[in-house]
Amino acid sequence: MMAITLSCNIAVCAQNQGKVKLKSKTELQSVKNLVKNIGIASVKSSPEESLQNGKWVKLICGASFEDVVDIRNLSLVYTLAGVDCIDCAADASVVSSVNEGIEAAREIAPVRRPWVMISVNDDKDLHFRKAEFDPEDCPLDCPRPCQAVCPANAILLDAKESTLQPSHGGFKAGVLTERCYGCGRCFPVCPYDKISPVTYIRDVTATAELIKREDVDALEIHTSGRHTAPFKELWDGLGDSIQYLRLVAVSLPDVGDSTITSMNDMYTIMEPNMQCLNLWQLDGRPMSGDIGRGATRESIAFALRLAAIKERPNGFLQLAGGTNAHTVDGLKRVGLFQTTSISKSSRDAKLMAASPGCSSHALIAGVAYGGYARKIIGRILSSMQSQQGAATHVEEFPEHLLRALREALALVGTVKCYDSSLVLEH
Repeated sequence: MMAITLSCNIAVCAQNQGKVKLKSKTELQSVKNLVKNIGIASVKSSPEESLQNGKWVKLICGASFEDVVDIRNLSLVYTLAGVDCIDCAADASVVSSVNEGIEAAREIAPVRRPWVMISVNDDKDLHFRKAEFDPEDCPLDCPRPCQAVCPANAILLDAKESTLQPSHGGFKAGVLTERCYGCGRCFPVCPYDKISPVTYIRDVTATAELIKREDVDALEIHTSGRHTAPFKELWDGLGDSIQYLRLVAVSLPDVGDSTITSMNDMYTIMEPNMQCLNLWQLDGRPMSGDIGRGATRESIAFALRLAAIKERPNGFLQLAGGTNAHTVDGLKRVGLFQTTSISKSSRDAKLMAASPGCSSHALIAGVAYGGYARKIIGRILSSMQSQQGAATHVEEFPEHLLRALREALALVGTVKCYDSSLVLEH
């Protein structure tokens, strides 16, 4: 009797495994069909043309976010969704993870490769910092508001409280440095004022070597927009590595009346040895897109003001800082979404000569999504990791990949103008 029961159990188990495999195969095919039906696999336009047409979309992994497992999965999902660029920390292992995710996506569907961008800073910057505290100093009765407010699940005081584990090594209480991207929301909520920021500046020599890798296409320099001396020092330190780039972006906040002057000064520094396209990232409200609808207003206001100024230097304009699912609607309300203007840059005209309609380009080249883009996919990845374990490749679980892809398409599609009826789950 025991033998018969055991035999039956094995048969049922094998049957269930077969059903799981069949379901996974079906869902992976659904992923491929979704990419095909949206038209992403047939898109032949280059990132340059996306910039020109106002359809440029960049994923911001985070200048300080270094969780290589999440970065790989985010890169995979958003590559399938058709982004033009993936911006990440200027770290060799992070860059490798981005490229691994891209190639994994291209094995699933024949999508084009987005550019890989690395981010650096010329001086102290909010994007280049980590939270730090000693968990041994935390009172036992502390309600731990830092954990509740952290959007990256980067603070853990008990291994049992979260399924997310550090990418390197075992559990460590406190701040998971590879997950912290410096948003700063934990600083003011600590009732004992025990959390402090640790800032850093990326090494220029290491950055120059990283740029020379064949899998790095673009560079973004974060600057305060108030002083050009640190910017010039960084630019000069990069030397001939600049010639390896397809795009140089400068990310800066709105500093009022001096913004245009600062931009022109930086452009003057860059122009002599810049042989690629350039872009200005208008950082409205840094690292806030996941907070709510209103977070995008500052970036739109910044773009509206800058687009009206004729004296601005050459280069594409791209929104960032507070961008989310409401950004494109905001651009449409002020008449900036995919509105064209005549290019005044002879250098840009030559670089874009291979593209159709090179005489004009969109006033706003596109949008970069960071915190919001990570949030909508992160909750699916967290669900997957809680069920399957931390170091998990999302393509191994097509059900989660399909859910994540639909979320990514809904966001990217606001700029790319995808057919929303195809994105929705039927």
